[in-house]
Amino acid sequence: MTDKENLQQKNRRTLVLLSGLVIGMFAFGFALVPLYNLICQVAGIQSVAVRSAAEPLVAPDTVIESGDTERLLTVKLDASVHPSLPWKIDLKQGSKLEVKTGKVYEVVFTALNRSNDPVSAQAIPSVTPWQANPYFNKLECFCFNQQTLAGGEQSEMPLRFVISPKLPKGINSITLSYSVMKIENAPLAQLSQ
Repeated sequence: MTDKENLQQKNRRTLVLLSGLVIGMFAFGFALVPLYNLICQVAGIQSVAVRSAAEPLVAPDTVIESGDTERLLTVKLDASVHPSLPWKIDLKQGSKLEVKTGKVYEVVFTALNRSNDPVSAQAIPSVTPWQANPYFNKLECFCFNQQTLAGGEQSEMPLRFVISPKLPKGINSITLSYSVMKIENAPLAQLSQ
């Protein structure tokens, strides 16, 4: 084998390795979102969910799951607003509810934009204890989409939820917390029309 043939063989091997590396990087990038969702699900970390507009809404007080629907537990609701967001968020009802598993409940948060300018925000939900996360089902939530309020505007933001009767017996209290953050450079064209 001559030096020229040896060099060509090394070049082919390098080309195959680099091509494989490029294909591997593309496959990794393509699989990153499902992999992230799987890791969040396994770790019990709640990421922002997206609700399809075609999904039907369920009326409050509807029982949607069979099982132990007489089990009572406490649900605490909390919303914290990032300091950069000029909003005030309150609950129309109290922040502590006694609920039955399997039954649909609705609460309404009221948001007020205290600035004179339109502001967009996103609410990020978090359920504790984390073991309750798979059993706390938000059917309708203002956290599914960004919210935009005009200057001085007040808006009601509903949350409709049900807690599965399959919730482990040791969990008697669940806290749903929202971190509401300002969305920088959000499209505000709909407000200027």
